[in-house]
Amino acid sequence: MQPKHWAVFILLGSIWSASFLWIKIALAEVTPLTLVAYRVLFGLITGLIVALVLHIPLPRDWKTWRIFAVLGLFNVAVPFVLITWGEKSIDSAVAAILNATVPLFTVILAHFFLDDDRITVPKITGLLIGFMGVVLLLSKDLSTSGHNPVLGQAAVIVASLSYAGSYIYARRNTAEVPGQIRGMLPLFSASAMMWIIAPVAEAPLIIPRLPLTWIALLWLGVLATGLAMLLQYYLVHEIGPTRATLVTYIFPLGGVLLGVLFLHEQLSWQLVTGAVLIISSIAVVNWKKK
Repeated sequence: MQPKHWAVFILLGSIWSASFLWIKIALAEVTPLTLVAYRVLFGLITGLIVALVLHIPLPRDWKTWRIFAVLGLFNVAVPFVLITWGEKSIDSAVAAILNATVPLFTVILAHFFLDDDRITVPKITGLLIGFMGVVLLLSKDLSTSGHNPVLGQAAVIVASLSYAGSYIYARRNTAEVPGQIRGMLPLFSASAMMWIIAPVAEAPLIIPRLPLTWIALLWLGVLATGLAMLLQYYLVHEIGPTRATLVTYIFPLGGVLLGVLFLHEQLSWQLVTGAVLIISSIAVVNWKKK
């Protein structure tokens, strides 16, 4: 990757790492569907402001809107809801760890559906090292949980699979759309779906009263959705889905650190060693012979 790609990669990883903490904070006052509804709405507003400032017109053909409607469902609404719901029963650190399985699903799907993102020895070696780190990080939670977090864990893993498939779909179908609005267009259908579903499923709709909840929702909407979606779609088309989704390997580092610092979650040798393995895997996947 070029320096500009690394800069975007690190910025995106930092933003999304913190999102697991803010989800946990917001869930103290709002319910999962309501949280996601606010999040995608704020993200959409952010994307529209970017489009207006840069004078980028929206697509006018229905084919493009259908493509992004699908992405709104499987790249935004479904995984956001699953991860948010999952965090009601698992730690934010564990949610960050499980979300780091996205590259494992992506490298397999990309090999069969993309001509320029095949499985290679460095890729598969790095991903396996990362997977070892994920398993090690997860082992502590599996062995010490006093409740049964399996459904919450499964929800985040399904969300990761949804992310992986949608990134492959985006790479194949959205190359002709201006890069500055690719990440914003799925938020139209995601916002429409969530604001239809949330008021009905979680009536009455909760309007947050705590300032900290609004800070969490704004972070999740403006930065972790509006800005982050633009950055992620940029990486998907610049460096390919497999390398782009490696950003999720940064999640455990930020997720664990923030969870320990602010949510009093336990730090252990498994978390530290797993984090080292994950960092190593990113280096291996991006290593090339000169």
